[in-house]
Amino acid sequence: MTRAAHDSIPEAALAWHLQGRGAALATVVETWGSAPRQTGSQLAISGTGEMVGSVSGGCVEGAVVTEALEALSDRKSRLLTFGVSDETAFAAGLACGGTIRILVEPVGEGVEALSEAMLTEIVAARAAPRPLALVTRPEGWFRQIVGPGADPAVDARLRSDRSGMEEDGRFIAVHNPPLRLIVVGAVHIAQSLLMIARTCGYACTLIDPRAAFGSAARFPGEAILDDWPDEAIATLAPDARTAVVTLTHDPKLDDPAIRQALRSGAFYLGCLGSKRTHAKRVERLTAEGFTAEDIARLNAPVGLDFGAKTPAEIAVSIMAQITQTLRQ
Repeated sequence: MTRAAHDSIPEAALAWHLQGRGAALATVVETWGSAPRQTGSQLAISGTGEMVGSVSGGCVEGAVVTEALEALSDRKSRLLTFGVSDETAFAAGLACGGTIRILVEPVGEGVEALSEAMLTEIVAARAAPRPLALVTRPEGWFRQIVGPGADPAVDARLRSDRSGMEEDGRFIAVHNPPLRLIVVGAVHIAQSLLMIARTCGYACTLIDPRAAFGSAARFPGEAILDDWPDEAIATLAPDARTAVVTLTHDPKLDDPAIRQALRSGAFYLGCLGSKRTHAKRVERLTAEGFTAEDIARLNAPVGLDFGAKTPAEIAVSIMAQITQTLRQ
């Protein structure tokens, strides 16, 4: 499962370190007021000043790079605090003022550094993919990699997909597998939806057994499965980080996919079709033994109702509803 370049920050840091160029990681650990980047956002800096990622989007980056290069020299981690008044906030990327706290860690040797072994384990888990968290206690610079089921605080952070500072002084940096979007039906809406979803950080899979629809010419660069939808979804095994959308408008294709998705842990299931179409769908699902609670998981008609008309606008409405379900 590939990651977008903007999300390959630990990978970039490890590569620079292994190449002998030096690397440091900067991580937003706390924010107050307005901040353009959320807690857990990262910036990788090489020993020659190259950067991947962002911790503010403004001139804070310049100060962070300077501190990162010093950290590579003295092999000491540090916590930086940037407070910006409303008058000068825009220049620093804090649009309405605010304060951010950033952890800067050199990679490699040193009792205060983030070890090569730990960063290698993080990168391997992200490639697997499997969830884990890096727990750092700045007081004494104790670090530990923790997987699911070992620490209630880590489990809560993994479930919420939010890195953050705990009351006991530990910073928990979450490394979850990418969010996934499974789309059934290689129609025009899918073309826009997959593009938007990738921009939002989702790993996307398109399912359509109709070769004329699900072709590489119509969907260049997309992962396309031509299996029957229920079989494909069973293989993909949707989990709590997966959204499923059915777009064929054909019960022969949509219904098997919906039935399989309802049996999964997918956090979102959206189905294209009018209210009348959905009423008939509900009748079929009820007859097949699905409960009212099961059927209530369906978002149908799919997407937020803000008057979308074109395929691209409908795709925006779907992605907005997926995001609303995920975040709220």
